[in-house]
Amino acid sequence: MKEDSEVVNSYAKGFLLGALVGGAVGAITALLFAPKPGKELRDELSYRSKDLLEKGQNLFAGQEESHPGVQNDGKTQADAVVRTAREKADDLLQNAEQMLRDAKSKAQQSSNIVTDGISKIKDAASAGVDAFKQEMSNIPPHSRS
Repeated sequence: MKEDSEVVNSYAKGFLLGALVGGAVGAITALLFAPKPGKELRDELSYRSKDLLEKGQNLFAGQEESHPGVQNDGKTQADAVVRTAREKADDLLQNAEQMLRDAKSKAQQSSNIVTDGISKIKDAASAGVDAFKQEMSNIPPHSRS
């Protein structure tokens, strides 16, 4: 029986949070797309955000009185979400760093291959020039024309 009550409380908390967030998003979206001057829009956003904050505090206070411990449950769940997000961010960062190291290594390998190729081409060109000079020196001067 207690488990059923906890499930109902969990759904109620989720519904309440969803209603608050949905209402806030809907109100902000409506305000942003309404054709109003900047100052008037800012004033209305300020008014509506204060109103939503007050409503949320009132709802939360009512829930806290009828369901003590909800705040601790919410904090525990929020801490778990933050911890999971940090872990995933750390994993992404480590993966990105590894990809960067791999890319640098492959770039260095490519650079080495290109440098070796250029060196071989220079050596071959130099050998060709030397062979040409050698052949030219073997031809008598009066036969070159």
